[in-house]
Amino acid sequence: MHSRNSSDVLVVGGGIIGLVTAWRAAQRGLRIALADPEPGGGAAQVAAGMLAAVTELHYGEETLLALNVASAERYPAFAAELEEASGRDIGYRACGTLAVALDSDDRAHLRELHALQRRSGLESEWLTGRECRRLEPMLAPGVRGGLRVDGDHQVDPRRLAAALVVACERAGVVFHRGWAERLSVVGDRAVGAVLADGTELAADQVVVAAGSLSGKLAGVPVRPVKGQVLRLTVPRAYAPFLSRTVRAVVRGSHIYLVPRENGELVVGATSEELGWDTTVTAGGVYELLRDAHELVPGITELPLTETRAGLRPGSPDNAPLLGPTEVPGLHLATGHFRNGVLLTPVTGDVMAELLVTGELPQEARPFTPRRFSAVRQEQSV
Repeated sequence: MHSRNSSDVLVVGGGIIGLVTAWRAAQRGLRIALADPEPGGGAAQVAAGMLAAVTELHYGEETLLALNVASAERYPAFAAELEEASGRDIGYRACGTLAVALDSDDRAHLRELHALQRRSGLESEWLTGRECRRLEPMLAPGVRGGLRVDGDHQVDPRRLAAALVVACERAGVVFHRGWAERLSVVGDRAVGAVLADGTELAADQVVVAAGSLSGKLAGVPVRPVKGQVLRLTVPRAYAPFLSRTVRAVVRGSHIYLVPRENGELVVGATSEELGWDTTVTAGGVYELLRDAHELVPGITELPLTETRAGLRPGSPDNAPLLGPTEVPGLHLATGHFRNGVLLTPVTGDVMAELLVTGELPQEARPFTPRRFSAVRQEQSV
């Protein structure tokens, strides 16, 4: 006999990862509750929404690459299904990405990245500076070369989050608009959570998908990594300003410009290890505008409409924690760091399969949370 506040699965956290987990699990017939004071809020409100499996490739992250690529391949069908289920446009654009170099050091780095991409079986095309400017005339004259990646697309994370909230509601997910103060554990098994107002939520299984707060709640190695982001508006007289996502490394700092179809231009992002601080700083705004101006000089003519700072959930190896923990009944879907939006489709599929069958799909097994408990055991020996 289930009480009124009992469910098959309780998802703690209503960002895009928690929402997609709840939606996919509800589609599979499970009774889902989700606890979050503001579903659809969190890092999705700040994220740029680049779906950049190829241009986000970093050395030492080849295992993560396979998961990123698998998720990117699912995006067109996922976007279509979610828009059908919610009746909302999520701003998915198959516009491609151009990564450019502004000096000889950047050019050498991009050449190395291109070689790594090709060794990894990824499609990218090397362009001269002139070819880059032909594609994007607003680029600075000093651009020395670049990589054209037609397979790296974009989505609007704010629209994505809003659509997921509606899809969850239509699928029967029950929202509890409060924060989980602590998890409930009985006999070493997770059986629910207690909200800040004292409400007790019982569940057969619990998923912690609380982004950067997951570490506080579940005692896992997930930390907040601050990112400051700017939003500008491209007046119609300037359109088209950029036709695709443009990114570069300027003086060692990564910068990207993501143009939306509605005229918004997202510029980001800083990466700062400052704990829970979400202050927008003059220095952060200055650095982003300075680097963006070197890349696209005309950007300083555009109206600056919004400045925001958010917290990415970082893990020790920059890869997500997906699946069961050492505590029976407790699962994690967190630690996605800079790939949360990209990994939304595959995370939803993986977590739903786990919750229904008890088996973690093969593609997610390298990212089990238990990989960190194994490291701690080795260190303590």
